Amino acid sequence: MSSRTLYSVVPAGGSGTRLWPLSRANHPKFLHALAHPGQSILQATVARLTPLSPPDRTFVVTGVAHAAAVARQLPDLPEENLLVEPSPRDSCAAIGLAAAVIARRDPDAIMGSFAADHLVRRPSAFQDAIRVAIEGARRGLLMTVGIKPTHPETGYGYLRMGETIGDGIMQVAEFKEKPSADVAAEYLRSGQYLWNASMFVWRVGVFLDELARQRPELHAGLTTIAAAWGTPEQDRVLGEVWPTLQRISVDHAVMEGAADVGKVATVPGDFGWTDLGDFHTLGEIRAEEEFGGTDDAGNVVMADPDTVVLQDTTGSVVVAQSGRMIATVGLRDAIVVDTPDALLVCSRKQAQEVKAIVDELKRRGDSHSHLL
Repeated sequence: MSSRTLYSVVPAGGSGTRLWPLSRANHPKFLHALAHPGQSILQATVARLTPLSPPDRTFVVTGVAHAAAVARQLPDLPEENLLVEPSPRDSCAAIGLAAAVIARRDPDAIMGSFAADHLVRRPSAFQDAIRVAIEGARRGLLMTVGIKPTHPETGYGYLRMGETIGDGIMQVAEFKEKPSADVAAEYLRSGQYLWNASMFVWRVGVFLDELARQRPELHAGLTTIAAAWGTPEQDRVLGEVWPTLQRISVDHAVMEGAADVGKVATVPGDFGWTDLGDFHTLGEIRAEEEFGGTDDAGNVVMADPDTVVLQDTTGSVVVAQSGRMIATVGLRDAIVVDTPDALLVCSRKQAQEVKAIVDELKRRGDSHSHLL
């Protein structure tokens, strides 16, 4: 098999807690058609990867609860390319499992990892950026695709760029955690930082070697699982080894340490990327004409128009799925989300704090688990 074709991996996990009650653990945001009518975020993600990697070289890593829905939404995905993790162990285990499985199929493969719940407005520009990243991966670099920041965002991690080391390729000097507003503003002014969009491209062997250097026990566990993958021993080995794997992100496990020794580089990307992380951001996306636009008062309405009456209401996001009539009077920059079993009302400026509701429901215990 030629390593000149990209193997794409789509980690599809998490429950999108800032999009509660629309996104739930049993039906997370990547399964919803939030931006493109009739197409889930997962389906849009795979569609924009198709020019780079055909279905037989596309993998999705997801949980047991979502495997059937993922398979239904992606009928062209080969059954063996759906990697089902028994329980969440964070991104390094998920991405590392895919890398180890691909390495057994094609030891020289170049692999890319792309989250299932991000939006890209200009797919062709995205594909161009990935092609540049592939060239960096061929040189043995662990590549990221960083996003040119448009505003001082506090909800994303950042990459501090170093020197130029190739055509369109910059050294990554340092990974930075989510900053305060003042620090984010300084990052933007400096022009030295990119948003960390958790898009990675590398040779599977280079990544696995670096994983072995920094996290030998995690590497050993994943290698053991991959060796049994596709054999009669798969379920037994997976069940025994998976719960023992360290729960850690790929950034913390591999990328930050690799950057410290000069092994990480980035391609600055400008292709209309958005992490659909909360209802305020969803409102901004849906306000664009290509995604539906707003009414005359600047409201984004995701509902049957016959079930919504908005009086003296401006700049708000209304999502209605319950079939009930939704009526508002005098709201400004609000979020109203109505589902059959839960109603959310909050201000758009506090959209990121919706996660606290999910945390409180978890604290209350099993009696409210149907809401999670």
